[in-house]
Amino acid sequence: MKARFAEIVGRLPRILGVVLAGGEGRRLLPLTTHRAKPAVPFGGPYRIVDFVLSNFVNSGIHRIKVLTQYKSDSLLSHLARGWRMSHVCGHYVEPVPAQQRVGKQWFLGSADALHQSMNIVHDEDPDFVCVFGGDHIYKIDVRQMLHFHIEHEADLTVAAIPIPREEAKGFGIIEVDKNNRMIGFEEKPDDPKEMPSRPGWVLASMGNYIFDTPALENALAEDAIHKDSAHDFGRNILPMLYPSERVFVYDFTSNQIPGTAEEERGYWRDVGTIEAYWSAHMDLVAVKPVLNLYNPHWPIRGYQPVRAPAKFVFASEEEGRVGMATDSLVSPGCIISGGQIDRSVLAADVRVNSFAKVDECVVLDYAEIGRYCKLKRVIVDKGVKIPPKTEIGYDRVADAKRFHVDEESGIVIVPKGYKFEAR
Repeated sequence: MKARFAEIVGRLPRILGVVLAGGEGRRLLPLTTHRAKPAVPFGGPYRIVDFVLSNFVNSGIHRIKVLTQYKSDSLLSHLARGWRMSHVCGHYVEPVPAQQRVGKQWFLGSADALHQSMNIVHDEDPDFVCVFGGDHIYKIDVRQMLHFHIEHEADLTVAAIPIPREEAKGFGIIEVDKNNRMIGFEEKPDDPKEMPSRPGWVLASMGNYIFDTPALENALAEDAIHKDSAHDFGRNILPMLYPSERVFVYDFTSNQIPGTAEEERGYWRDVGTIEAYWSAHMDLVAVKPVLNLYNPHWPIRGYQPVRAPAKFVFASEEEGRVGMATDSLVSPGCIISGGQIDRSVLAADVRVNSFAKVDECVVLDYAEIGRYCKLKRVIVDKGVKIPPKTEIGYDRVADAKRFHVDEESGIVIVPKGYKFEAR
């Protein structure tokens, strides 16, 4: 191992980025009824997958494979249109569908997805493979994590973040020694072990891994033998490796992004639930957002076709017909025609008509809000046309009869393709 790392240090390492983007995202239904979770729109003009891809590209990792499976059409179109890289320089973002290369089954889990696709690793012959999830919102300079990995001569490095103990049931929880080597791991425990230096908090895996390539290949081959395995990186690969191999834990909160304020350091959101998805959007509209989309030193990239600028029309305060937006993000192509929005995020080509009020909402592409509508804490999916004088978000019982209402938060989702009854 030491000889191998010494040889790598003497040259630029070969790095392959792999994005796990085949997730079904059941907790995000109905937003994932027609699309994979990484393809769900976020933050106006972006998709969730754009954040991990931007992190790779901004970190100088330009060879990226995206493993897809569940309802991948929307994701594939987005990658084809928005992530074309220069093949002259050997740069690419390429989707990898389920190919049934080792059997007749589809991907059985995140680890099996890469095991069945090991040809992409063999073809590139990288020194290190960065295996990152495609469904979280955050910024990370992967080079700093890679430096930590090389410095510790690790077989596997796992990115981790402290979270409150009461949230541990949704994550893999890690224990480390004084040298940041993993000494314990439990997937979604009921009684997690707290961080000794931070009572009330636990150390959670972010689902982002850097593998030494031989260690990755050996681990996936070993896991594939066990028929009772879930073939998942968190549930199976980590517990198998850390007792015998050099598995280290990288502190995500130490990562530094150029051009960011201190309050943004360590921002990471698993937008796997409706409430988390909506809350992450509300983070964006704060006066001092903890996730800044306007940092030119770390741009978030994606497919953004040419559109006209956002337009705000009518200013008749006497009639209450004022086209305005406060504490909101309004994407190109939007027309705020005498309506008012507050603390909301509008994706491209949304129209808000006269006298409408939109409060704490997420409105996706091509949606239209009719005259005199009132919406509060609503997610409006792509292309939905809300007829005039419709009220949503003010009567939970009435909303539940027509739409999807999140049990935890009460947020209402008007799904794609929803047809309102004629009045």
